[in-house]
Amino acid sequence: MEFANKEYLFLLLLLIPYLIWYLMYRKKSEPTMRMSDTMAYRYAPRSWKVMLMPVQFFLRLAVFVLVVLVLARPQTQNSWKNQTMEGIDIMLAMDVSTSMLAEDLKPNRMEAAKQVAAEFITGRPNDNIGLTIFAGEAFTQCPMTTDHSSLLNLLQNVRTDIAQRGLIEDGTAIGMGLANAVSRLKDSKAKSKVVILLTDGSNNRGDLSPMTAAEIAKSFGIRVYTIGVGTNKVAPYPMSVAGGVQYVNIPVEIDTKTLSDIAAATDGDFYRATNNKELQQIYKEIDKLEKSKLNVKKFSKRYEAYQPFAIAAILLLLLEMLLRITIFRKLP
Repeated sequence: MEFANKEYLFLLLLLIPYLIWYLMYRKKSEPTMRMSDTMAYRYAPRSWKVMLMPVQFFLRLAVFVLVVLVLARPQTQNSWKNQTMEGIDIMLAMDVSTSMLAEDLKPNRMEAAKQVAAEFITGRPNDNIGLTIFAGEAFTQCPMTTDHSSLLNLLQNVRTDIAQRGLIEDGTAIGMGLANAVSRLKDSKAKSKVVILLTDGSNNRGDLSPMTAAEIAKSFGIRVYTIGVGTNKVAPYPMSVAGGVQYVNIPVEIDTKTLSDIAAATDGDFYRATNNKELQQIYKEIDKLEKSKLNVKKFSKRYEAYQPFAIAAILLLLLEMLLRITIFRKLP
């Protein structure tokens, strides 16, 4: 609550001299009666009327305070915001080739990438986000959507051994993966369109080269962030053998130059993630770079709120007058 005429509140300072006068000089102004001896009244009990006499004084104080508040014009304020959200259209292009089963990231590259991507999606509720997966070929796992619950379910359903079981051709078709993501973004009306491409290898499949796909992305105003995931030398890889799993060290062959060139051609950035913490930090960095734009307009409307104070003042004043001429009536 606010007061339109705050200066009237200084009138409340008049209560101080009034209180001093009441406590020090009030009794001297009361009518008295001379008696020869007051001994008979010394132990007489005080009537309830005498005990309630100060009620009139407090009623007058309350009336004065309420009148001052009315003069100060109390006002309530009803405010609201008009938000305009400009989201970002994002496609996640994720490598699902068999090499993503390597366990240099825990529990493996694929599961680590899925976990960090899920955190990224959860932190951007206003953006259209989709998912492309690729190995030797590429397809859209989920088109761009703001229904992030469905997107997260489809992300979790991406099996780490999808290429190993022959459901998709094995290999690394970076150009095809990027082209698939670009095809989902090219007709977008959003001012900011982004592809986050994650891979652990070099392009060795597909009919489209990575740089050709990058040029296509650039022509549509799509920015590409590339992430090379995996250690710098060798990584433990689980090989299925009779009776169990045997781990062998496989070389890490990431075409950092091509990934860097893709990012540079589209005004994006290239990142290297050699462990879970670095991968998580990369997504946080991208999250900071690609923030949704939010325009907020504030509106407010004020309403006069003196009526309850005025009504209370009138009622208390009438009550004080009624008590003064009835219960607390004084004879001259």
